This record gives sequence, C-alpha cells and structure tokens, in this order.
Amino acid sequence: MKTVLITGANRGLGLGMVKYLTHCKKSQRIIATCRNESEELKQLSEKNHNVTILHLDVTNFSGYDNLTAQIKNIVGDQGLNLLINNAGITTKFTKLGLVKTEQLMDNLTVNTVAPIMLTKSLLPLLKRAAELYSGEAVGVERAAVINMSSVLGSIAQNDQGGFYPYRCSKAALNAATKSMSIDLKKESILVACMHPGWVKTDMGGKNAPLDVDSSVAGIFNTIENLGEADSGKFLQYDGTEIPW
Repeated sequence: MKTVLITGANRGLGLGMVKYLTHCKKSQRIIATCRNESEELKQLSEKNHNVTILHLDVTNFSGYDNLTAQIKNIVGDQGLNLLINNAGITTKFTKLGLVKTEQLMDNLTVNTVAPIMLTKSLLPLLKRAAELYSGEAVGVERAAVINMSSVLGSIAQNDQGGFYPYRCSKAALNAATKSMSIDLKKESILVACMHPGWVKTDMGGKNAPLDVDSSVAGIFNTIENLGEADSGKFLQYDGTEIPW
C-alpha cells in the first residue's frame, strides 16, 4: 500500500486531495495533517479506514520529530511515497508602502521554511520508499515531494507587482524545490513544485475560475505521470511547465 501525506488537509485544496484519494481505485494510505481538523475531514476519516488524521502546526518545528515517529509507526518499513507540502497562508494585495515585517515573516515561515524542514524530518521515510520502489516506477510508485507553489511565485510572469509576502515566499519555495531535486537525485526521490491554478477556496476566493475537484484531479494526474526528467520543474496542475 502506497502512503501519501498531505499537510493543510482540513479544508480547501488539501481536503479536496484527501477526498480524491479516498475515491481513487488504487490502494493508498492517506495521512492528513492539520492544526484543527474540520468536521468534513473527521467524517472522511471515520468513513475510510485508510485515512489517518495527525495534528500538525507547521510552525511548531520542535514537534516535527514526534510527527515523524508517529508516521513511522503507521507505515512501518514501507516508508513514505508521497509528501505534499500543501499547508500555506497568503497576505493579499500588499503594496510596497503598506507591507509589514510580520506579514513577510509569517508567509516565509509557513510557505517556505516549513516545507523545507518537514521534508528534512521525513527524509528517512522517503528514502525507504525510494529503496523499495525505485527503477522503472514513476509518480507515487516511487518517492516524491510535491511543494504546492503558485504562479505568483514566478518572477518571469510578475507583471503586476505587489503581493510581497506571498510572492517572495513562493519564489523562495521554488528555489528550495530546485535544490531539493538536485540534492535528492541520488536517493531517487523526485521533487517538483506545482501551481494548482486559481482555485475557488478560502485562499483563492469565490471569483476564481477553477473548482477544487478539477484542480485536484489535474494535480494527481500530473503526479502520476512524473518521471526523472520532471524533477526540479515548476509545473501547473495540468502538467504545463511554468517559467521561473
């Protein structure tokens, strides 16, 4: 049974991912982490024996070792096949004259530092999965880290300015993703960052053109088809490559 860990799984895109995987025909163990479990996530866990909810505040770095130990108890010797660093925050419409230090620091902590440090903590479990499923396998058949980024983190496509906290944190996450892909290549761990599209969530807003189900289906279809040549890339949910 393949194991998938999703951070920020209590609502929005993360919850949509859990829903998608529970309806997926493939046998998968789903570990959903969040600060506060929503009623919908709780119900999903109660109805699906393969869904486990673990408490995680991604800003509580001292708790990562304990989380890793909990996951090790769940997966045993099978390792972790797919880590989706999805938890994130945004500060909208921030122009230079109004941006605050705490906004920058909060966005960088959650959107950049947390994915790096959580990946570091879970690396032994990812390596174990890679050892078991290396070779011809692609996507979640092997070990992979997917960092959920945003087109707003693209420097090449920034033609509107503003959004300093969010843009900077996602651009930094993209840089970290590229470094991870190089550092973990010898371990056969694939790493990519992905833009989910502009999605109707609490973060994306009601005017977003894309619904959660369509975004999530595209994300997992893209993940399933990833190969070694895709490691280190910045991809849209439909597999289209985005310029840095």
